[in-house]
Amino acid sequence: DDIATWKGDSEAAAKVRAIDKAEYDATHKDYSESVDALERAIAVLKKQAHDRPQASFAQVSALKSLSLIPKEAKNTLDLFLAQVSDPEGLEVSAPEAYGYEFQSHGVIEMLSKLHDKFVEERTALEKEEMNSKHAHEMLVQDLTAQI
Repeated sequence: DDIATWKGDSEAAAKVRAIDKAEYDATHKDYSESVDALERAIAVLKKQAHDRPQASFAQVSALKSLSLIPKEAKNTLDLFLAQVSDPEGLEVSAPEAYGYEFQSHGVIEMLSKLHDKFVEERTALEKEEMNSKHAHEMLVQDLTAQI
């Protein structure tokens, strides 16, 4: 009777662990994709600020489709992209190259902060996963010893 209970507990623990692992994998993938996209966008913006007055901001625009990017950051990106896509507006206020450099600086800073935040949160997630996996292994070991 006790053996059946322990086996049931072991099976239940395995199911819970599988669910936790699937959630971890999905969340980790979101963080990793966001970190990679932020790195690419920051690189593009830094290059644009120094090399050319106008070019493709596809890497920056791609950030808007990521689920982890906060709404406020997406709004800032929309404003930035609207400004850089309207060269006439830039010519009135400053020479083109300086206009892009000035405007992209704040966006680069915001994206860098998001990048650091996501790396930190992904690291915390990885630690949680390691602890969860270890706790599951200890539980299974304990239940196996009881059987």
